[in-house]
This record gives sequence, structure tokens and C-alpha cells, in this order.
Amino acid sequence: MFILTTSVTSPYALSRWADYFDNLGEFTKSFLYTLGMSISALILALALGLVFGALSSSRSKLGKAVARVYVELFQNTPLLIHFVFVFYGLSIFSNGAIKVPAFWTAVLCVGIYTGAYMSEVIRSGIESIPKGQTEAALSQGFTYRETMSIIILPQAFRIIIPPMINQVVNLIKNTATVAIISGADIMFTAKAWAYATTNYVPAFAGAALLYFIMCFPIATWGRRREEANKKAYSL
Repeated sequence: MFILTTSVTSPYALSRWADYFDNLGEFTKSFLYTLGMSISALILALALGLVFGALSSSRSKLGKAVARVYVELFQNTPLLIHFVFVFYGLSIFSNGAIKVPAFWTAVLCVGIYTGAYMSEVIRSGIESIPKGQTEAALSQGFTYRETMSIIILPQAFRIIIPPMINQVVNLIKNTATVAIISGADIMFTAKAWAYATTNYVPAFAGAALLYFIMCFPIATWGRRREEANKKAYSL
């Protein structure tokens, strides 16, 4: 429960920030909720990215077509629509038999949505490796799966890390969409507390800070990896 205090005229008054820190426990819970949601969605996105990235780079026309449909569908439709469909639509279509909790709705929607972008990153990384290596491996009796996992992906990994890190940061920020279905994430908690107390500046500035705490270290590590890659390739 939020601690409610007497409102102050100025939206920037220090007492409003004192109210924020009085409720820091609730915001800490929302931070952990968002972190858990982001990690779960990332695992799903990486799994889908690997599968569809490999399919889009395969020799199979059907595999390429399936991967293309997946990528185009989720890259060209709003994430908000996916949330509405999974959280409300499935329940309506099944007459209440299927009810996906807000947390898992976010994991599914953000994970599948980001997976489409991950698959393109992985596809571009795979295609950056000379095709002769794939052909040589296949000619030596390796299966396509073995060729990808043993020879191609380890080389592509260095190339795809920087753009993949960008997608991880986007994934974390996209979890804020769960606020529309009342998930207990950072954004929903900030919005609910702001409406209850009229402390809008501390609420949303504090929310931005919590997202920054999650995203900045990841983005910084990604930039360092990119710089390391440039030095390695320039030698």
C-alpha cells in the first residue's frame, strides 16, 4: 500500500521527493517485477531469434518463408496490439477459459516481438560469414544444425553482440507497455502513485531513473564490445 501525505503546491517541492522515498519499497518491488519480466522475455526472444535466424539463412524455401512471415508480422504491427489480443482477446474468444496473467502476457508479447528483431540480427550475423565455410562443413558430413552451432554461430557471435545489446535495451523499455493491463511494473506503479498523490514529477522521474539503472550498464557494455570488435578487426 502507498503512503499518502498532504499535497504541496509546487510539483518540484522536496517534500514530494520525501513522499517518494517513503514509498521506495513499492517501487523496489516494481523494479524487481520488471527485471524478472525482462529476463524471462529475453530468454524467449533469444530462443526465437536463434530458431528463425537460422531458418532465414537456411537453404529451405519453406523455412525462409516461415521466418519471413514471422519477422514481417511482428516488426510491422504495434506491440500494444499484441498485449490487447493476448490479455483481452484470448479471454473473449475462449469465453473466459484462457486467461493469461499480466506478467506472462508481457513475457509472451515482448519476447515474441523482440524475437523478430533478434532473428534479423542473427540472420545478418550468419550471412556475414563466408558461405564457403557452410558448404565446406556440409561437404564434410556435418548436418546443417551442427554447421550452425559448431562453426558459423561462434564466429557470428562477435558480430551480432552490439546490435543484439541494442535489442536487449529496447526489450527492457518495451516492458513498460504492460502498464496498460495493470501489470505491477515500474511504469504502472509510478502512474498509480502519481494519480493517488499528484506527485507526478518524482513518480515519473523516479521511474526513468529505475529504467536507466537497468539499461545503462547493458548499453555501456555493448558499446565497449563494439569498440573491442573494431580494434580486433583492424589488426
